[in-house]
Amino acid sequence: MTNRLAQSQSLYLRKHAENPIDWWPWCDAALSTARETDKPIFLSIGYSSCHWCTVMEGEAFSDPTIAAYMNANFLPIKVDREERPDIDSIYMQALQMISGQGGWPLNVFLSPEDLVPFYGGTYFPQEPRYGRPGFLQVLQALRRYYDTEKQDLQARKAVILDSLQQTTILPATQVLDVELLQRGWEDNTGVLTVSDYGTRFPMIPYAELALRGTRFNFASRYDPQQVCTQRGLDLALGGIYDHVGGGFHRYTVDPNWTVPHFEKMLYDNGQILEYLANLWSVGVQEPAFERAIALTVQWLRREMTASAGYFFAAQDADSFTHSTEVEPEEGAFYVWSYSELQLSLTQSELTELQAHFTVTPKGNFEGRNVLQRSSGGQLSEQVEAILKKLFAVRYGEADASTTFPPAHNNHEAKTRHWPGRIPPVTDTKMIVAWNSLMISGLARAYAVFRKPEYLSQAARAANFILDNQWVDNRFHRLNYASTTSVIAQSEDYALFIKALLDLYACDPNQSHWHMKAIAIQAEFDEFLWSVELGGYFNTASDVSQELILRERSYADNATPAANGVAISNLVRLALLTEDLRYLDQAEQSLQAFSSIMHKAPQACPSLFTALDWYRHCTLIRSQAELLNSLISQYLPTSVLALADDLPEKAVGLVCQGLSCLAPALSAAQLWEQVQQSQIRESV
Repeated sequence: MTNRLAQSQSLYLRKHAENPIDWWPWCDAALSTARETDKPIFLSIGYSSCHWCTVMEGEAFSDPTIAAYMNANFLPIKVDREERPDIDSIYMQALQMISGQGGWPLNVFLSPEDLVPFYGGTYFPQEPRYGRPGFLQVLQALRRYYDTEKQDLQARKAVILDSLQQTTILPATQVLDVELLQRGWEDNTGVLTVSDYGTRFPMIPYAELALRGTRFNFASRYDPQQVCTQRGLDLALGGIYDHVGGGFHRYTVDPNWTVPHFEKMLYDNGQILEYLANLWSVGVQEPAFERAIALTVQWLRREMTASAGYFFAAQDADSFTHSTEVEPEEGAFYVWSYSELQLSLTQSELTELQAHFTVTPKGNFEGRNVLQRSSGGQLSEQVEAILKKLFAVRYGEADASTTFPPAHNNHEAKTRHWPGRIPPVTDTKMIVAWNSLMISGLARAYAVFRKPEYLSQAARAANFILDNQWVDNRFHRLNYASTTSVIAQSEDYALFIKALLDLYACDPNQSHWHMKAIAIQAEFDEFLWSVELGGYFNTASDVSQELILRERSYADNATPAANGVAISNLVRLALLTEDLRYLDQAEQSLQAFSSIMHKAPQACPSLFTALDWYRHCTLIRSQAELLNSLISQYLPTSVLALADDLPEKAVGLVCQGLSCLAPALSAAQLWEQVQQSQIRESV
């Protein structure tokens, strides 16, 4: 028997449809029912490719005894964080205040009358283990607390709510000078150099800011090119990259970039494409970077692109090794036992593979091997042929360009005939923000490597969003097989506007891209701009009534913060349109977050990227041929625009913010002016 989640469009919610727990989606009916029955709300937030979310679903959430107690004493609500990042952000902050740490599954208990949390945690085991109480014990203790400790409950909630509200109140503005930019660059670059313990995430917002430092002669203990090159090598050579099929996994569980947590997220892959392309354009032309980009685009086209042109959201970490298995196994689709390699390859091929990749009889992950390259450089044709043989073993198909259909759920994964291994489930929903990150990555990869298919894929996805994501004149965040859902949030607006501007940067002849960006920016300003404070709220005022506070996110995590991206967009639009209202908004927003930039620079690398745009913004106006020669260059604070009114004998005009240099009379003079403009505030 299924519960209410069976009719959900979200794959994550449908994964819980057969739980004995009487789940509700987040909706007015659920919230009002909790108030009418005086049941505390159990709010559980996760996402489809989350490993420990899957574990808890199969354990505690499938336990009849736990479910009976939950249904009688709580109002259980399930939320897909990818659908509602606004809800996730608020309660993740609360969880970090309550427990000192966060993560998914995110499980919090809310008072029904005001939705303020009073307790929370991440994974709760079915029975007591890992030093954690069993979930039923937790539920029983919290229900007793809710019923008998009302005074303490109210005091506890008041502290939590006050702390949450304080995060939205930022102190008076502070100076936004180059010294602040340098300090922010230094602190955030340092984040990338920690290498002696723990997990390893791509952390591309930090890497992109660090890369900007290669332009400057900052007095620093870090060599920006060395730091950024190492991050690129870690990504392109490490086990975080799928060397056989392309695409990057979410992170590695070790500090050596060897063993990944195997899910593949669209947002990581889009950002990494853009970063590796930028690294190449700086002059770090490592062949492994070009290969990683090419195979990732191939994976995207093969496994992650809908027939309509948009990109799917994610692929699970877990997959089945056999159709009779009850639960999927982490990494099964990607790893190799030594005996399997011996069967699939000749002895000489296996020896050659071992010369370039870490492959041993004992393996490096639960007795099996995650492929990790031992060095950079160009792989030989022989090694590429060996990897293609492994591709054929995995997919049952030797042609890596053939479209590979997604497994939409576990049942389909186990029952469909697959010519190779059983693949992980793919979450096929379209998320505007994540598609936008991939569009930007493809656009930049095209600008650097000039492969037309990169640009055509990006343009197709952008056109899908433009054609399908407006309903009743409102931008929407999600698309489920041609059904739009959820009003767009600030990250959707900011990242899509950036994607459109990035497409325009590939070819300034295509003015429709930046015209669309201008129109969408107007909608963004209308519904999410904070007139009093500056910056953008996460959600529009007319769809945030049920939230306990209205946030303006500035902290980066796996994706760049909406406000950092939005401020950079405003500067770019000011250059393109010569409308100084955009620049005023950018300045007001930077001022609004300046105290955070001074106090906690490591929280907000994207705000420092925006500050770099603000202080070094440069407009380059020239004819198409000369602009085309600049597109592949690393000019991180420049906008290119076609000019049909240049002074006589001039080949171009470079404007630094609100003032223009003397007309350039040669390509060499123009390039000299451009280079000087990129560092003018920092020399």
